[in-house]
Amino acid sequence: MTNQTLVIVNTTGRQGASLARVATAVGYNVRAHITTKLSEKDGAVAKELRELDNIELVEGSLEDQNLISRLFVGARRAFINTISWGDEVAIGKALANAAKKAGVQHYVYSSMPDHAVFGRGWPSLPLWSCKFTVENYIRQIGLPATFVYTGIYNNNFTSLPFPLFCMKIQPDGGFQWTAPFHPDKPLPWLDAEHDVGPAVLQIFKDGLQKWSGHRIGLAYQLLTPRQVCTAFARGLRRPCSYKRGPITVEVPIPSGYRSQLEGIEILFGKHEAPYFGPDIQAPGEALQLWEGYRGMEEYAREVFPLEEAANGLTWMN
Repeated sequence: MTNQTLVIVNTTGRQGASLARVATAVGYNVRAHITTKLSEKDGAVAKELRELDNIELVEGSLEDQNLISRLFVGARRAFINTISWGDEVAIGKALANAAKKAGVQHYVYSSMPDHAVFGRGWPSLPLWSCKFTVENYIRQIGLPATFVYTGIYNNNFTSLPFPLFCMKIQPDGGFQWTAPFHPDKPLPWLDAEHDVGPAVLQIFKDGLQKWSGHRIGLAYQLLTPRQVCTAFARGLRRPCSYKRGPITVEVPIPSGYRSQLEGIEILFGKHEAPYFGPDIQAPGEALQLWEGYRGMEEYAREVFPLEEAANGLTWMN
């Protein structure tokens, strides 16, 4: 057991919540930043976090400099996964500055690539390039850090009419996934809730002597879209097929996410670029960190129906 303090930012997100669960279980004192109240969108996760042992919840905006300055005091390790809560670059830099000032010894930052830097005519994805900018800043200020690049969440799939990962229910009771990805080009996949926590915990355990400055492709399966549908069909015992096609938007979405989707169609649909760029491979290093991953078929069988039921769907009954 360890009595060291671990700071987690965005602890109601899938990555942060996964780490909080396993870190508190092995004895870390977790200082968990959250932005949502119990009555809001992620209230169930925030409520679960409040019930964990060894946890201190810090609630507030990351645009509050006073909150950021207090967040890392006395902490030796930190895991940071920011999302679009405003100016993500400014927030990411402020967090890094505060962590360095507080003397954080190992800072794990959830980053993503900026494909435009590879000089191959690939566009930047707006929700990824800001993370890459923050990663470069972390390196520039000399904060001791490791960078994880997460694969596509298994948990993105839903039969609700959300864009890109909708498993649309068919008249025969099966599913069809339509997306711009090449049907036979492998993509990296990750069950974020199940596997991020154990993997990041092992990064801290291995330490900077192994992972200083390193980028880790955190994904456990490389599956083509057709293989994903085969795994779903086996897991659910229902037909599941893949159709390559444009992203359709049937529900209101933020303008920033719309720009992200448009970029995905070009980057991965037109150019068929590698998901992490040409330099990061998976799942080799991810498997060094954690071998007990949950694969796509197990996710489809054990978790997907539960998540669908939680969203009020009844197709599994």
